[in-house]
Amino acid sequence: LQEELNKLGNNSELKKEIEFKEKLQALMTEHGKLARDVCEMLDASYRSTSGKVANASTTDGRQKRPLKVYKNPHTGQVVETRGGNHKVIKEWKAKFGNEEVVGWVVEEIA
Repeated sequence: LQEELNKLGNNSELKKEIEFKEKLQALMTEHGKLARDVCEMLDASYRSTSGKVANASTTDGRQKRPLKVYKNPHTGQVVETRGGNHKVIKEWKAKFGNEEVVGWVVEEIA
């Protein structure tokens, strides 16, 4: 480990990187700027890109399905679902047919 540490200490590229970082931090402090401010100045899409990446990772890159509200005209029962795999919707489709149940969508929220 000591050998590796000595190699890193003698590495000219690493020294340049550390020097650059120190100068940049001093400049940011002098002007009262944070790292994210500098990133936004250099890349206008920085903030919007980071938000999209976070969103994508939470939803596995897929958009949510729209929320559909079904109302059975025979019973008045209301069901809200984002997919067609809902137990009650399946029962209705088996009993009344797909075409009729699809027509019972009262509201679709994206």
